[in-house]
Amino acid sequence: MSYKNALKEYIDATNTHDFDNVKLLLHPDAIYWFTDRSCTTIKEIGKYFNHTWRVIKDEVYSATDIQWIAVDQTVATCIYTYHYNGYLNGEYISGSGRATNVFTFVENEWKLIHEHLSR
Repeated sequence: MSYKNALKEYIDATNTHDFDNVKLLLHPDAIYWFTDRSCTTIKEIGKYFNHTWRVIKDEVYSATDIQWIAVDQTVATCIYTYHYNGYLNGEYISGSGRATNVFTFVENEWKLIHEHLSR
């Protein structure tokens, strides 16, 4: 799998709303910086994802304007605009923001080691 495919698989896994699918693509030392908090363990990251999926029903996450800004044999970093939509308390909502994802190549696989989302 290429680093570009790793991003696609990550977004696809996110849209399953099953953190076990997302976790398969994460490095064990992954760190997430969300707009409202930082998560430094897989358990914290999973709790954040699961909370979001409970609050925003039928959420769909996507990425546009993807730019790979630093790539070598072991690290690939991209920036993009993220978009989400779904239902909050029965009302349709949507939004977007900025994202940075850093993938690292370990044991012949690209794993997400850092994500930074901001609005």
